[in-house]
Amino acid sequence: MDLAELRRRAERWMQDDPDPATRAELAALLAQPDPGKTDLADRFAGALEFGTAGLRGVLGAGPNRMNRAVVARATSGLAGELLAGVPRAAERGVIVGGDARRLSRELSEDTAAILAAAGLRVVLFRHPVPTPLVGFAVKRLGAAAGVVVTASHNPPEYNGYKVYWDNAAQIVPPIDARIAARIGRAPAAREVPRPSLDELYARGLVTDASPELERAYLDALRGLAVHPGRGDRALRIVYTPMHGVGDVLARKALAEAGFTDVTSVPEQQQPDAAFPTVAFPNPEEKGAMDLSFALAKKTGAHLVLANDPDADRLAVAVPEGDGFRQLTGNQVGALLGHYLLTERPASRPRAVIASLVSSPLLGHIAAALGVRYDETLTGFKWVANRAMELEREGLEFVFGFEEALGYCVGDVVRDKDGISAAVVFAELCAVLRERGQTVQDALDAIARRYGLFTSSQINVTRKGAEGAAALRAMMDKLRADPPRDLAGDAVVSVSDYDARTRTDRRTGASAPLGLPRSNVLAFELASGSRVIARPSGTEPKAKFYFDVREAVGEGEPVAAATARATASQHRLEAAVRARIGEPAS
Repeated sequence: MDLAELRRRAERWMQDDPDPATRAELAALLAQPDPGKTDLADRFAGALEFGTAGLRGVLGAGPNRMNRAVVARATSGLAGELLAGVPRAAERGVIVGGDARRLSRELSEDTAAILAAAGLRVVLFRHPVPTPLVGFAVKRLGAAAGVVVTASHNPPEYNGYKVYWDNAAQIVPPIDARIAARIGRAPAAREVPRPSLDELYARGLVTDASPELERAYLDALRGLAVHPGRGDRALRIVYTPMHGVGDVLARKALAEAGFTDVTSVPEQQQPDAAFPTVAFPNPEEKGAMDLSFALAKKTGAHLVLANDPDADRLAVAVPEGDGFRQLTGNQVGALLGHYLLTERPASRPRAVIASLVSSPLLGHIAAALGVRYDETLTGFKWVANRAMELEREGLEFVFGFEEALGYCVGDVVRDKDGISAAVVFAELCAVLRERGQTVQDALDAIARRYGLFTSSQINVTRKGAEGAAALRAMMDKLRADPPRDLAGDAVVSVSDYDARTRTDRRTGASAPLGLPRSNVLAFELASGSRVIARPSGTEPKAKFYFDVREAVGEGEPVAAATARATASQHRLEAAVRARIGEPAS
């Protein structure tokens, strides 16, 4: 758009924006000698899209940013859909909380005020809290919905708006589309009713979250113990909340499980919206765990645990040589799933779930143990909603995970929960130590019994509109002409999740896939390995996931099988790069 139109849009936005800070921000951009050289055009290139993750974006003024005006209209749309679509929504109310990021408190309070003004009772966490506690509260109180203001592990300049529905799980289609449609019809932000919180408290429409919710959550976590009180509970643990909100609750949960030798990384212990010690507050990012490893080495720790800033993810590291090795999300998922399935007695048929792009290892464990295993699309909203479907079929949902450090133990929280996962993993390590075993011993035992799996990922990035078209063409070409083999390993089946069909290349037979449509292709190989391709939903890239399976021979060192699997993985990666015309790394 030209500069004149851009100026008109910015001035219109300023008239409707109830926040003086973002009005001033836009005014300063318009006052620049050449506003066209600022990021003004990007701020008005579109609007933040409300989807199954709610809202997430860079903080700032304008419709394509996270701010009080965008959240006001989103909350107005949410209120309308709750009142129209959820039985007794006004009475059941909404749980609202947020983390310690910039603007989280203001956006949480705005959300509470707007929902209450629409006639919905609101229970508000006035202080920063971990995301799992809000999800737990929705389930515990039988609320109509929950809202968490958080950007999870995104960079410091981001914030977000995450919605749980009345089943205490994240929203899935078509709920997201119905809310988005109501947001599109919402009044201008300045016109959305937003009384003062003091007034709403006085009228009883907003109440503070009770401390009993935290107590109930901690009690529920104790119920997840497989071997209560057993194992070496003198385990020395280093913990980091990554400048987020997990420290107090995670340490309480660990202490109540008997783990009292827990040292928090002091530089990262207190919430800090600037995240001063990490460029990217995600435990998966290179360097993010360096302070934890240094403290663990200094204290002689047996285990390192890390939550992301809103404490819904968990990273784990264990001693190796004179340092520490961070486990992958797939390794932690296999260890937790195997521990829960083999150490806890079953009272009825059980089920476990993993996202489609996570390692298939959990599925092999489940099959060997006679346990139901399901895969879902990427995203924990799918895991949690599928878990409830399986429960309605009479199965006990034991565990779900996704490779991006997300784990759900039982049904305490209908979402990933980094705190409960930390407590159960600490127990697993304590039990292993009492038996004279290490985490690596447990991984090796799993590999010997179920097969050794290695996993990797490559990202193919293309910038701009031309890049987006190139990525679409890349997926279209793979879909129209799937490979017959990759690095000499025959492709035995192709699963097209957009067409929702799986084709057996040996017989030509096709079978329907039960998952919702998604632009994902999966190639199963004769060796038992797998390659999955999908475009990212939030970045200009296509992602390719590689899962290689290798049998461990009788008496063979697991390291030898690992070396073979790694070599196969590299060959597959090279074959895929050649297939899509991507240069070797």
